Amino acid sequence: MDGKGVQLSGFLDPRKEAELIELYNQMIRVAYANVYNKCDVLDVVQEAWVKMLTKRASLRESDKLTAWAKVITRNVAVNVNRSAARTRSWDGDFLRAAGDREARTEELMMEISELLGQLEPAARTLFLYKYYYGLKDQEIANAMSMPVGTVKAKIHRARERLKKARLADLDLRSKGGSV
Repeated sequence: MDGKGVQLSGFLDPRKEAELIELYNQMIRVAYANVYNKCDVLDVVQEAWVKMLTKRASLRESDKLTAWAKVITRNVAVNVNRSAARTRSWDGDFLRAAGDREARTEELMMEISELLGQLEPAARTLFLYKYYYGLKDQEIANAMSMPVGTVKAKIHRARERLKKARLADLDLRSKGGSV
């Protein structure tokens, strides 16, 4: 064992073993120089070795093994960087957007709940039927046993009251008052 990995003694003559260890160390240096996340270095080298073994028939001149190994290692490192960048960008953007959206949704729901609490119960019920449950005006009128025109007028007045209350809230906040 050389302290750096697998013991190859017995399989190769010492000269070939030293050459492979040197090649491995050079591949590690190439990977380290080309990979953004240094934790991926050994994965890159391993993947490069696998590619080298599967494509060994394409190496025409054995004296160019080191250069060939370095090129393969660099190409694998570039591919790992690309893959990581896509994943990192997607994950980061998605998680950031989801967190922002979740926080904003929670804040909005609290604000809507407070504003709806300011409406009288009958207007709140009509408003919820219309905008939360998605019922049509005629369906609300049938459920509440009142004319469609009355439903429309009450929903319109409730919406106007909510707008005024919202504007008053924003006005207070902009002036530094607490709500």
